[in-house]
Amino acid sequence: MAITGSGSLAISFSVFMISAAFLHKVDSQNLATDNVSVIEGETATISCRVRNNDDSVIQLLNPNRQTIYFRDLRPLKDSRFQLVNFSDNELRVSLSNVSLSDEGRYVCQLYTDPPQEAYADITVLVPPGSPIIESREDVVSEGNETELTCISIGSKPAASIRWMKGEDDLTAETTVEETYDRMFTVTSRVRFSVTKEDDGVPVDCIVDHPAVKDLLAQRHLEVLYKPEVKIVVTYPDGLTREGDNLDLTCIAEGKPHPHQINWLRVDEDVPPHAVVTGSDLLIENLNKSYNGTYRCVASNAVGEAYDDYVLHVYDAPTTIPTPTTNPDNTQDPKASEGAPQKIDHAVIGGVVAVVMFAILCALIVLGRYFARHKGTYFTHEAKGADDAADADTAIINAEGGHNNTDEKKEYYI
Repeated sequence: MAITGSGSLAISFSVFMISAAFLHKVDSQNLATDNVSVIEGETATISCRVRNNDDSVIQLLNPNRQTIYFRDLRPLKDSRFQLVNFSDNELRVSLSNVSLSDEGRYVCQLYTDPPQEAYADITVLVPPGSPIIESREDVVSEGNETELTCISIGSKPAASIRWMKGEDDLTAETTVEETYDRMFTVTSRVRFSVTKEDDGVPVDCIVDHPAVKDLLAQRHLEVLYKPEVKIVVTYPDGLTREGDNLDLTCIAEGKPHPHQINWLRVDEDVPPHAVVTGSDLLIENLNKSYNGTYRCVASNAVGEAYDDYVLHVYDAPTTIPTPTTNPDNTQDPKASEGAPQKIDHAVIGGVVAVVMFAILCALIVLGRYFARHKGTYFTHEAKGADDAADADTAIINAEGGHNNTDEKKEYYI
């Protein structure tokens, strides 16, 4: 049968309209899902979601494209798969006790023409075992280098390892090895020189992995170091003078503890009557010939160290202290020990002022006293002359006649 041109145009238009309607129907039904990461042994959930579903069938397929769920039915005989939710817009399925064999790409499929598919990748995480720290030596001497190795076994994906010594980060060398079962072993090594300050400091191997947090191993450093030496003056508390005693103590700390402590005098012999008792040095009755440098030397298995004390003997005190008394009329103990006495100049000035004032008052009183008695003497002489009958009698009376003997007196002080 012949088809006219106008008829052919009409059929082509009809086919175009049907195709456009079908494509619009497919595009309007959007199928979506999400990738899933799950720790081995835990449960994974796969959700197939449809927007604007027109009663099309939803099903879930495993990586081998076997149907797990068709609508709300489970054709696959694996009880670990369980239906969580089924509706026109969602098919949600859980998978419990996940293992590495469950890892792969799962398919959400919507029965349209052609079918729509969305993919959910399940990634199984295997946490590493507890890390292990191994050391080249258990004990290291200061100044030497030590090496620590940290191993993380059986993880997926490969773990990362970082190191810390106290609060400081350490630079490490790391190697990753994949095993036959798709697992990974990570080995990390650090090398560093130690000092005595590192003794007892913790070194941490910290493992980072998406399946686990705060996984670490710790090792405390044990460092041997030579002694630290310090000389302490036990007596006297102050200057060392002739005749005094000198008592020195040597304090030495190290790891291991110093096994030997020696006293010596640099470039000279120790005084013959010096007494060494363990870490103490006693020198009695000092004199200037003992001046010099005295050294304490301590040693252990790591090495030796020393500290010096320079002795300078001063002259003995020559000032004789003034004894003082207390209210109980007893001698001040400080005066008996030869302690210097302080002089209060204000008190001395006050005493001098009082003495001068007393002397001045005494002079005034004596002056007035002499003046008064001198006047009486002349008055009595004149009185004798006035009572005489004539000049001769007056002279006799004035020169000491018996009639006025009692009144002519002189006083001398």
